[in-house]
This record gives sequence, structure tokens and C-alpha cells, in this order.
Amino acid sequence: MQEPHAPPPPVPTPLAELIERALTRRAALQGLGAFVALEALGGCRVEADGPAAGEAAPSASSLTFAELPHGSAATHAVAAGYGVQVLLRWGDAVHADAPEWKAGRCDPAGQARQFGYNNDFIAFLAHGADPDAGLLCVNHEYTRLCLMLPGLTAQQAFERASAEHCRLEQEAHGHTIVAVRRAGGSWQVERAHALNRRISARTPCRISGPAAGHERLRTRADPEGRTVLGILNNCSGGVTPWRTVLTCEENFNWYFAGRTADGREARNHARYAVGAELVYPWARHEERFDVAREPREANRFGWVVEIDPFDPAAPPRKRTALGRIKHEAATCVVNHDGRVVVYMGDDDEFEFLYRFVSDAAWKPDDPAANAELLDHGTLYVARFTETELVWLPLVQGQGPLTAANGFAAQADVLIETRTAATLVGATPLDRPEDVETCPVSGKVYAVLTNNVLRSAEQEDAANPREKNRHGHILELVPPLAAAEAAGARDHAAARFAWEPFLLAGDPREKGVRARYGAGLGEHGWLSCPDNLAFDARGRMWITTDGLPKSGLCDGVWACDTSGPAAAVTRHFFRGPIGAELAGPCFSPDGSTLFLSVQHPGETDAADGAAGITFAQPGTRWPDFQDGVPPRPAVIAITRLDGGPFGS
Repeated sequence: MQEPHAPPPPVPTPLAELIERALTRRAALQGLGAFVALEALGGCRVEADGPAAGEAAPSASSLTFAELPHGSAATHAVAAGYGVQVLLRWGDAVHADAPEWKAGRCDPAGQARQFGYNNDFIAFLAHGADPDAGLLCVNHEYTRLCLMLPGLTAQQAFERASAEHCRLEQEAHGHTIVAVRRAGGSWQVERAHALNRRISARTPCRISGPAAGHERLRTRADPEGRTVLGILNNCSGGVTPWRTVLTCEENFNWYFAGRTADGREARNHARYAVGAELVYPWARHEERFDVAREPREANRFGWVVEIDPFDPAAPPRKRTALGRIKHEAATCVVNHDGRVVVYMGDDDEFEFLYRFVSDAAWKPDDPAANAELLDHGTLYVARFTETELVWLPLVQGQGPLTAANGFAAQADVLIETRTAATLVGATPLDRPEDVETCPVSGKVYAVLTNNVLRSAEQEDAANPREKNRHGHILELVPPLAAAEAAGARDHAAARFAWEPFLLAGDPREKGVRARYGAGLGEHGWLSCPDNLAFDARGRMWITTDGLPKSGLCDGVWACDTSGPAAAVTRHFFRGPIGAELAGPCFSPDGSTLFLSVQHPGETDAADGAAGITFAQPGTRWPDFQDGVPPRPAVIAITRLDGGPFGS
């Protein structure tokens, strides 16, 4: 049996080499005009040492807004003709009786009824057919105590955090459901709405699916292995056809301290870096986060969690059939035969791309039949070859997933999903994050944010992305279904076609080999793509996280996905300094783009012992008041004249 904590081996043919070959194929098919490789084929729009970017030929993009320049500032910027409304900030009341947020005077009880910290994924669920009213469902990924309370550096916050401080952070994690309504051209929060709800790291959740009740999920506090307290590090997510929200637990390992003497669980924990990347000191005050005392608690995190926003009494459910990884997203598609397919990425270097296919079909007229749909199905992991993507089933008893290799039950496969994926031969990727489907073409787009750890030994001499600082996006093409499906794609097929959509980075930077469509503007290049959203026309809107070039901020770019301007990205929105942009989500009528502005003011100095503090943040966005720290927030972007979005 391969050690669970061993790093995935290099894929036999490096993915970057496959990308190079695929780019050549695409360029040949398109006459070298619409998509070309910078150094292999003479330049994406300019060669590395070629003419100025402004000399590039204009593209035929359907996006006609005036492109925003790259830059950096304490506040945000948006393309001309658009307005930005700060809709929900950390600490804003979610309930009518919530206490007023006061800078530097936060407490757990108040935070439990206020908007959480570091918002990420956003879903908008309309009330019936009314596009002007709905539920906004928002994840809260992590906290920064040194920016929430005065008098603490990041190191001091870790060393001195009291039990109350830890409770405050736990209440600021999780998920918010809040009703919103548009009136007079702006969105308003309905704080007295009966469906408003906060879910935190302390909310009881049910465990369901094949791993529910398994001995490896049982603890002293929960000897049945079916109830767990809280959700952690919720990053991106998805929406089911039956209008529930899937929220994804990502870096759950940050919360667990110590080591266990249980050899099997120690190897399992090592594969997920449990105990090796401690960020939160919660184990000092709550023994469930101490692996030495409670070695199985960490196995109860890292799942996709289903929440019913329309039923406040329904507990969140951790759907174990979808596997345990550092989930970034869970994008649902109804296949042509009615089965539900969920696409997921595992956000870590050299990790994998997954999908889940339900056994039963979705029944729109029978809600009860859909209640357990995500508990029964098959989990797959992706292997890329030069010409196709092969989906490998992760099923106990098949291939190497046997009792002899440590997989006595399907629960073992799901608890140790990474190890199972490695054993069957999945392709290690460069931090797979969001995976989204285009509503027009049915194609699937997988975002690989970056991987600076990819070494020369893992690539051959022709590999242009040896140290992938900038990331890329892959286009996955499910085959067309049978004729009776009228052109629909088969998302449950065993094999897909695939090709690169774009390779991010500045094409003028020598050696980067960035690749976009022909006609990229001066400010059209991007780096570290993270989340995607599609508008009704099938155009892609990309948010970024971690732009590595000094002096530039992360933002939002958009592009066509087909036609002569496919992959010609245009810069639409720029975040404040230190912030990543996340959770892009359009209102049902496509007139509003909701965005999460996460960790504003977290500049590079935040990594040091002194770093940023409550008194000296990188910015005071969005309030810009003395004594008020930066506040992560949801914003709403609309076109000022009411015209179509993107023009």
C-alpha cells in the first residue's frame, strides 16, 4: 500500500506538455489566428520581447465596456458606466434584534447574529419569479483576529487568544442566509425576514451518506458518528437543482493541533497536513481540536455540506458520498438522463479534479425523492492523457482500492479520498479550484490557480510552466449525448475531450508563456484565476486571488468562450489592496453581479510577526473611518443606465 501521506507521483506525461500539444492542435484548427502559443508559435499577441501591448490588433469581443487599467489603490475601481454598492459588511446585522457592530468591541453572542468574516461563495435564490427579491447565501471562510480586535499582531493573536476569542472566531466562520430586495435601483437587506440565518463552526450538522456512523467518524462526544459541531473554512460551493446550497469545507487542517499515536489516522492526517499547518489555537480551549486527544474529529471535516435555505429548522448535512478533500467548489449539472453530476476541485498543489454522479435521477415534482440524492452515487477522479480526460471510479473493491490496501469499506475510500485517487492513477494538477459549466455550450471549465512547487524534475525540457506562478483554465468537453437528448452533453460519460482555454500571466514577461485569444488589450492579462461565473450569453467572468506582480491588485476579468474573441480577457473590476475577489454570482435577470471582497488590507506584511494590525491595516476599505478596520463585504455591481451587463 502506498503511504497515505506520500506526495502524488509526477504524471507520466506532464500536464504542461499536454497543454503545449493541445495548444498546437487548437491553433492549427483555427488557422493560427484566434489562439496561438507565445513562444511555440510566435506570440499570443506580442512576443516576450516584442512590440508594446498597445500595438495588438483589437479583438471582436462581445464585451464592449471600457477596459479598466491594472493598478493598486486603497479602494476599488470598476469599468466606466457601472456602479458599486457595498451591500453587506462583516458585522452588519443579519437579524433585526442583532446588536450594532462596534469597531474593536466584538463578542461571540453578537457575532452569532451578525454577518460573518471573510465572505466567499455567493448564491442568489430568487423568491419565485420575482428577480428583485431573493435569498443571498454567503460562505465565511476564515478569520483574522488581529484585524477584528485591537492590540494584537498576528503572532500575538495566536499566542494569547482566550476561549472567548476562539468563540468569536468560530461564530464568524460558516455561512449566512439573508433576504435581500431591490428597490429604487439598489439592493437592501431585509433584516426581519424569517429565513435569515447564521450557521457557524458551532452549529450542529448531520453526517449522511456511506461514511455516516462509521467508526472512523465516531468520537467521545458523538459515539454514533452522525452529528458534528460546525462547518469550517467554507470556500466556494454550488446550488442544487432543488434549490439547496452546497458549501465546501476547504483548509480544515488549519484548526487541528497535535499528533495521534494511531498509526493509520496519523498517515491519513499527514496526507491532509492535519497538525502540520496550525493556524488557529482553538485546541487550547476545546479538546476536539487536539488530535492527540480526539484523533477522529478531523475526519469529520473536509466535506461538501448541503444547507436548505428555505427551511431554518433543517440541520446542515455533510454529504460524505462526495468525498473528503479540501473542497473548493461543488457545481451541479442535471445530466440529459436526469442524474445529477457534481464537479469539484481539491485546492492544493498536485491534487485532483473530481466529479460525483448520482445513482437516481432528479425528480422536479417529487422533493422528497431528492432529499437523499447526493448520498447515493459514484465518485470519480480525473486522469488526463494527451487527447482525452478519463474519469476513474473511486469504488471500494475496484482496482487497488481493496482491504489489503487499507480500504475495507467505501467509507475508507471517502475518508481518505486523496490516497484513493493517488492509487488509481489520477493526474496531479496545479491547485484545482473552481469548476463551472457554461450554460450555453455545456462545456466545463476547471480553474487551476497556480503551483510554484512544480519542479523541473516533474516536467520535461519542453514544459513551459515549470514553476506555475500564474495558473490556467482548462476547457473540458463532455461528449454529445444520444440523439434523443437533442444535442445535450453527457456529463456522466467515462471520457471527455479537453484542451487549454487560457494560460494566465503577462505575455510580455519573458519565459511566462501566457496564452490568450488574439487581440488581448494592454490590461487584459490576469494571474491566479480562482472563481468563475457565466452570464446568460455564456461569457466567462473570472475572479483572481494572489496576483504576484508587485503593485497590482486582484480583480475581475471577463471574456467570450466561443467565437473570434474566445479567451480574450478584459479587465472589469479591481479590488482594494490586499483583497481577493470571490463568489461571482449574477442576479436572475443578469443585471447585477454580486461579488465577495475577501480579506481587504491583508498585504504581504501580514505574514510577518509584526504585520498588519487593527491599528495599521493595509486599507480601511470600505468604511474609511479612523479606528475602523477593513471589513470584508459583499458588493453589488450594476450598470448605471440599466443597459445590458458587459457592454
